[in-house]
Amino acid sequence: MREHSLKKLEYPRIVDTLTGYTSTYAGRRLAEEIRPMTDVAVITRRLQETEEARSLLSRGGHPPLPLLEGMETIMALLGTGYVLSEQQFGHLAQFARSCGQLRQYMASKRADAPNVAGYAASMHDLGKLKTAIEECVDRGSIVDSASAELHKIRKKLRTVEERLHKRLEGLLSKHAAILQERLVSQRNGRYVLPVKKEFRKRISGVVLDESASGQTVFLEPSELAELQMELSGLRAEEHREELQILAQLSGVAESYSHELSVNVETAAHYDFLFAKAKWALAIGATAVEMNDEGVIRLHQARHPFLPGKPVPLSLEIGTGYRSLLVTGPNTGGKTVSLKTVGILTLMAQSGLLIPAGEGSRLAVFRSVEADIGDDQSLDASLSTFSAHMRNVIDILGVAGSGTLVLLDELATGTDPGEGVGLSIAVLEELYRRGCLVMATTHFNEIKEYARVTPGFRNARMAFDEDTLQPLYRLDMGEAGNSYAFVIAAKLGIPPGIVDRARVIAHTLKQGRPTSAEGIPAAIAEGQPHPHASQPKEQRSRAEREPGQLPNFEVGDVVFIPQLKKTGVIYRLPDERGNLIVQVQKEKLTLNHKRVRPYIERKNLYPGEDYDMDIVFESVENRKKRKLMSKRHVPGLTIEKPEEDENNDD
Repeated sequence: MREHSLKKLEYPRIVDTLTGYTSTYAGRRLAEEIRPMTDVAVITRRLQETEEARSLLSRGGHPPLPLLEGMETIMALLGTGYVLSEQQFGHLAQFARSCGQLRQYMASKRADAPNVAGYAASMHDLGKLKTAIEECVDRGSIVDSASAELHKIRKKLRTVEERLHKRLEGLLSKHAAILQERLVSQRNGRYVLPVKKEFRKRISGVVLDESASGQTVFLEPSELAELQMELSGLRAEEHREELQILAQLSGVAESYSHELSVNVETAAHYDFLFAKAKWALAIGATAVEMNDEGVIRLHQARHPFLPGKPVPLSLEIGTGYRSLLVTGPNTGGKTVSLKTVGILTLMAQSGLLIPAGEGSRLAVFRSVEADIGDDQSLDASLSTFSAHMRNVIDILGVAGSGTLVLLDELATGTDPGEGVGLSIAVLEELYRRGCLVMATTHFNEIKEYARVTPGFRNARMAFDEDTLQPLYRLDMGEAGNSYAFVIAAKLGIPPGIVDRARVIAHTLKQGRPTSAEGIPAAIAEGQPHPHASQPKEQRSRAEREPGQLPNFEVGDVVFIPQLKKTGVIYRLPDERGNLIVQVQKEKLTLNHKRVRPYIERKNLYPGEDYDMDIVFESVENRKKRKLMSKRHVPGLTIEKPEEDENNDD
């Protein structure tokens, strides 16, 4: 699977979280290497064993997992000729002891967790190795009984040390007056007395060191020299014998290299397995049924990384339709629903339990591809649209049967008309290739396409129109909307503007482009729509006998051949047939013979009582007029633009 899509769906965070539940270096390594699998049988076995481990923990089980302390270094040194230290043999003995405890524990759990317990059966008995170590090393030291020679040497050492300490006690008493303090210390492994520097000549011997202040010299008395020499010789013999014992013991450990390697691997797997179980308990996860039929059915599913108590997600895809279009308001949970499906699929295919209700099913995919979020790069000079297209191109390069594709706001950041066409074309191609597709959109045309096209289905994120709060609930089988009009009205946008917006949206839905100002796009730019044709019913009112004035209405749209632009009638023709037309916020006086009927007012604005000031006056003037209608405001005036006298009659 592509790393880009894995990152989009937060798979690295899955790895990090799982790693945090491991206890050993080897288990941590397995967690760091986890990847989604594609074999249904293998995935099912992994889920079963993880569920067994979770069940064991939930019933209060405490598997005695080996901690593998020091084992990474030991395993690297075995077979190299390196002699292990007393401390390392201590770690090795503890590992062998823990392996025995784990094998015994798992043997008692075969009935409850046969898959989990089965791994312990592959572990080797390291009892003889443990015994060999314990006969030579105890609590980090080599014991006297490790060899007969060592026992003999240490017996002589104790005798010499006893004689030496008696001699030292006598010297301390004899020279108490010239000593800095009554104690014996060592320098370079030899016993010395702390003599005041001015009395150094009073004792026969060799100065081995001096204090930092220079007030004290550390002197080895001549009376102790012979015993010190004997003691040093015995210590050298002890060291040689200890080294020989450790070398022999290292040879024994090397003979168990294979058994140790198998047991370390098994301990690592148990650490990894119970890390998955611990995380499952933490997020309330369970095993789900897996299939290779491309069917996803989620009940009460939750994204593992959403804080608090998120609203569970329930959906179904792959039964009768393979493409699901999710609609709804911004921040309503559309993107989260995509990410939830994606991350839960990746978790399950990695052998991880997922937070979902009973009866949930997930499909196994060869790859999970996602275009979620904005990859806009300033350095690469990529726009939002370009970034999305780059991702889509990459997805199309690998998508096919067995691919789950998750698309968030496909073709966003470009012309809506072209974006709709491109979106539908991509969806069609992915469907043709046999992909399972879940996508979010705001485009009504795509919602309609999904409604009428076999293999596609709509769903919407629920929204509370009273509180203006998203409910984060996915309702299957219905196309939603952005709730822009509801939100705008609740927030205080004037009802007239909201009503006008509804008309504009309806006009757009019927294929008549409309500008943001509420005037048809071609008119706002002063240009005729290139594909517009004037219906008969629109021409009927303008038809007249020669010399008869046209039956225009304020708000009608006319075409001005002389300017090659369209405009809106602001004032009806006078007795000379001159009318005033607003073109690009400029009012022109023209004779009725110089204009042609284009679109009647009734096809543009809702109702006969529609306030045309919204079209002709600025927002500032409308505010002033409303204020003046309530009370007299000294100095407040409304300036109307001059009308261009362009009468050529």
